Amino acid sequence: MKKILVAVAAVALMLQACGTKEEKTVSGLLRSDFQTVINETDSIDLWVLKNASGAEVAITNFGGRIVSVMVPDKNGVLQDVVLGYDSISGYLNNPGDFGATIGRYANRINKGLLVLDGDTIQLPQNNFGHCLHGGPEGWQYKVFKQVRQPDPTTLEMTLVSPEGEMNFPGTVTTTVRFTLTENNAIDIQFAATTDKKTVINMCNHSYFNLSGNPVNAITDHMLYVNASSFTPVDSTFMTTGAIDSVAGTPMDFTTAREIGAEINNYDYEQLKNGNGYDHNWVLDTANDITQLAARLVSPESGISLEVYTNEPGIQVYTGNFLDGTQIGKKGIVYQQRAAVCLETQHYPDSPNKPEWPSVVLEPGQTYNSRVIYQFGIEK
Repeated sequence: MKKILVAVAAVALMLQACGTKEEKTVSGLLRSDFQTVINETDSIDLWVLKNASGAEVAITNFGGRIVSVMVPDKNGVLQDVVLGYDSISGYLNNPGDFGATIGRYANRINKGLLVLDGDTIQLPQNNFGHCLHGGPEGWQYKVFKQVRQPDPTTLEMTLVSPEGEMNFPGTVTTTVRFTLTENNAIDIQFAATTDKKTVINMCNHSYFNLSGNPVNAITDHMLYVNASSFTPVDSTFMTTGAIDSVAGTPMDFTTAREIGAEINNYDYEQLKNGNGYDHNWVLDTANDITQLAARLVSPESGISLEVYTNEPGIQVYTGNFLDGTQIGKKGIVYQQRAAVCLETQHYPDSPNKPEWPSVVLEPGQTYNSRVIYQFGIEK
């Protein structure tokens, strides 16, 4: 890790010696702070998307991560609405999912056991005995080596995951395409192919705080989820296999209300099991990306976020395990509930639930998943 930090520092010193003006994002990030080489050959960098209205998204190819998102608040002031770090060293030295592209399998697989065509495959058990987000070396910790930016608002990056990585079968090639639209939406399209039958479930894992100030908890954010049911979990955060109605429970966000209204109601078993909200909602959108899946609003900034997806589920995670040990951008300490994640995906443990929408990918097929994060102003 010392070599990595030296490499980052060396880039900055070289730029100073050459008198070269450092590239700096609107959010204050220095590109040189993200330029380094790991594993001797894997180059990491930072790319910036900008639209005509002044919105900006910064992305690194380490884990296909969104590092910052600058959008205007109700007063027209640009605010950074996602959590992350000021330099690549933060991501390298603090394993986590801030802004990441998650794969091969977003969410949990029960006891890490995957059965395909009668063969049982043991995956890593990196979270309460289960396989979470592809294991301890999932795609959020890989360098997407092929990166292309065809225009100022589009970025495309590709990763090849070899056969047997984290014990998953098949060599998988995945491409993630980020587009910043002129109306301040981030359109993320995931695609993947395989040479052998496998499972794929991808998502973006951005941590949102629409106030623009993650010192403030997101418990005052107003949340709407277009879902009349959810998949309950046990005390190890694993889905029980049931699909329950949200009606009359703290899981009901079919009418927008404060995230914090009942988040600490641990008399309700699901909130106790999840340490807050960390559940998959079964969307009522029928995989129709034109239908609103979720909506989040910060009363403080007036910034709104609408979520659209072709996925059947959305995992709402309220930063329950942020504990003050992560020091993020601008030196801000990330405390519990400093952000909320809205991860569009298939249901957890779907490989072991044949009655649920399939996550199996066969050779000759192309996996396609899409999420649109549409930012606006609450009027």
